[in-house]
Amino acid sequence: PEIDTSVEIQPGARIAVVSKSTSGEYWNLVKKGMEQAVADVNQAYGFSKAEQVSMTFEGASDENDVTSQINTLDAVIAENPDVLCISASDMDSCQAQLEAAKENGIPVVAFDSGVSDTKMVRAFRGTDNKRVGEIAAYRLAVSIGKMGKVAVFSAQEKTQSIQERISGFTKYIANYPDIEVVEIVYEDQVEDMTAAMQDVLARYPQLDGAFCTNADISDLYLDMEKDETLDSVVMVGVDATAKQQKAIREGKEAGTVSQHPYAMGYQTAWTALQTTA
Repeated sequence: PEIDTSVEIQPGARIAVVSKSTSGEYWNLVKKGMEQAVADVNQAYGFSKAEQVSMTFEGASDENDVTSQINTLDAVIAENPDVLCISASDMDSCQAQLEAAKENGIPVVAFDSGVSDTKMVRAFRGTDNKRVGEIAAYRLAVSIGKMGKVAVFSAQEKTQSIQERISGFTKYIANYPDIEVVEIVYEDQVEDMTAAMQDVLARYPQLDGAFCTNADISDLYLDMEKDETLDSVVMVGVDATAKQQKAIREGKEAGTVSQHPYAMGYQTAWTALQTTA
C-alpha cells in the first residue's frame, strides 16, 4: 500500500518480529517485505537518523520448534519493544506471552498464522487459508478426473493456517462423491515425515492425488525418492518455491496455490507501526 503520512506513528519506534521460522524462501520474502515497509516509512515521513523506525526479525529455523519460539518471545518481550509481530507455530502455546505483552502495554499484530485468543491481538495480516484449501481441492479434483483416492501431507496440525487449509480442502473435496481422502498425515504427529509419506504411498498403490499444505512439505514431497510406478500421483502444493515452479514446468506437479509473502510482510510492518501512536 501507499504510505499515508497523515497517519500518526511514533518516531523511533521499534518493531520486534517473532516469526514461525526464519529460513526458507517464503519467510525470506516476508522479511524483505517488512524491511521495505520500514524503509518506505522512514523515507515518506522524512525521519532523521535519530527518529527512524526499526525492526528486528527473530524466530526458530524450524517451524515445528515451538519451544524455541516461546523462548524467543519471552526474551523479546523483556526488551519492551514498541510493538510485537508474531506468526504462531502453535496457536494455543503463547497465551502467557500475549498476556505479558498486554501487561507491558505492547500491542501485538499477528501475521501468517494467528492465535486462539484473538482479543489479544490488534490486527491480523495473512491469507484466507480456507480458500487456499478450496482452490487446492478444486485443482486436484479436476486433475484426477473428479474420482479416485487422495492423501493430504501436512505441516503441523497445531498451526491455525494449516487447520484452515485442511478444513477448506476437506469440505470442498466432499463436493466430489467419487473422491476419497484416505489419509491426512501431520508433520508434528510422526517422527519422520518423509518416511510417513512413503508409507502412505506404499499402502495405497492406487493413490491418485496428493495435497501438500505448505512450502516445506511440498518441497519434501518433491525431493522424496518414489517408485517409478508412482509418477502418476498428481500433486498440488502451496507456496510457489523455486523447486515447485521447476516441478510444474517438468510436469511433476499439477500446480501450487501461491500466497504473497512479500506483501504480507509489508502490510504487517505498516500495520504494526500504526499501533505505536
